[in-house]
Amino acid sequence: MGSRAFLPLVAALSSRFAFSFSGSTFSFISTRRCISRNSIIPKFMTIVSPFDPQGEKASTTSSSQDAPATAVAVADELLDLTWENVELVLDGMRSYLIQDGGNVVIKDIDGPVVYLELQGACGTCPSSTMTMKMGLERGLKERIPEIQEVVQALPEGPELNEEQVNVILDGVRPFLKVAGGTIDIQELRGIGGLQPTIVLLMGGNSKSLNSVKLEISQRLQRHFMIAGLKVEWAA
Repeated sequence: MGSRAFLPLVAALSSRFAFSFSGSTFSFISTRRCISRNSIIPKFMTIVSPFDPQGEKASTTSSSQDAPATAVAVADELLDLTWENVELVLDGMRSYLIQDGGNVVIKDIDGPVVYLELQGACGTCPSSTMTMKMGLERGLKERIPEIQEVVQALPEGPELNEEQVNVILDGVRPFLKVAGGTIDIQELRGIGGLQPTIVLLMGGNSKSLNSVKLEISQRLQRHFMIAGLKVEWAA
């Protein structure tokens, strides 16, 4: 897989990496664990700076001589769209997900559309959609041009209702209570629609802490695994 396939992913993760560049040399430092530098760019790849019109290559932490010759040769081969070939290409990326506690499996292939499920830490990561679209999809399309789209298949979660929402809220209420805060369900709307929404009301000293709200939102989204689920906060 060419390094160009991963450049948009590197550029997109601005909230997860600190960037610097000099001339055509593009470097970055991981600021979060979920998608590490090595999980994006294999060691035998080189990075072509998007700021360099000549396409000058900047070397990574290890030279291309460290890579097996077969790995470089296979990376240039175009493949037909079959289950086996999708697995073959994913195998080239899977190790970088596994080292961060995740994995990816094929759920279905419907014509030119491939359905993949991210598992483990990658499946519950807030940036899982970015990993899927900007990393895995680009890598697959580069090797298998017949693929038109790669879609993230979400595992079936529990039904969206107040009881299940309180399962998550009960896990954070003791910590909020210590800080003098409370949290309650204000409203559930759009259940069964394209954009179901959980409206929460937080009171006390913690109601202005955006980091706490973000953590609660992410826990709810991981729990229900519903595409388009929104978490809003009542004033």
